[in-house]
Parts: sequence; structure tokens; C-alpha cells
Amino acid sequence: MAATFTWGINTLERETADGFVFVCHYTVVANDGTYSSSAYGSIGFERPDNLIPYADLTEEIVIGWVKEGLGDEKVAEVEAALQAQIDEQRNPTKANGVPWSN
Repeated sequence: MAATFTWGINTLERETADGFVFVCHYTVVANDGTYSSSAYGSIGFERPDNLIPYADLTEEIVIGWVKEGLGDEKVAEVEAALQAQIDEQRNPTKANGVPWSN
């Protein structure tokens, strides 16, 4: 079953003088209704020509920056890795333990 991916922003690092966001810490959560998996990352930004006022930023705007900064290939890799973790939870190929009882 395919997972739904939810990108979120944990925190932003900014310059107090003008609100320029130079680092974003983000999460990606994959959930298929039964199993879930998540990833955490951070990305730095270059100062843009047109600075959006810090108070006007929305999570959607910043998620767009993150995805643009990562690029389509890396976004797809992150989501594929999370899907693979869910697939492994659903149909495990590895296990741990001992064959005897204590």
C-alpha cells in the first residue's frame, strides 16, 4: 500500500536584523494507515534578491523552498526510502532474537 507523505517544518534559523531564513529544519512523515516512518533533515538557503518578510512566511512557502533546494530527484529519494521502510514493516525481511526460550 502506498504511503502518504507529509512534509513539515520544525524550526527556522534566521537573522534578526531582517528575518532572512538561512537554515530550515524539516521532517517528512510517511503513513499508509497502518505503518509509518519519518525522516529529519536540514537545508541552508542563499539570500534571495527579494526577501519575504519573516512574519509573512507560511509553512507551505518554506516547504516549497525545501523541496526546491533538495530538487525533485532528492525529494523522490527521501520518499522512496520512507516507503521502503514501511514496506519492510509490512513484510519484514529481517528479524532478531534467539531460537530458544529463556
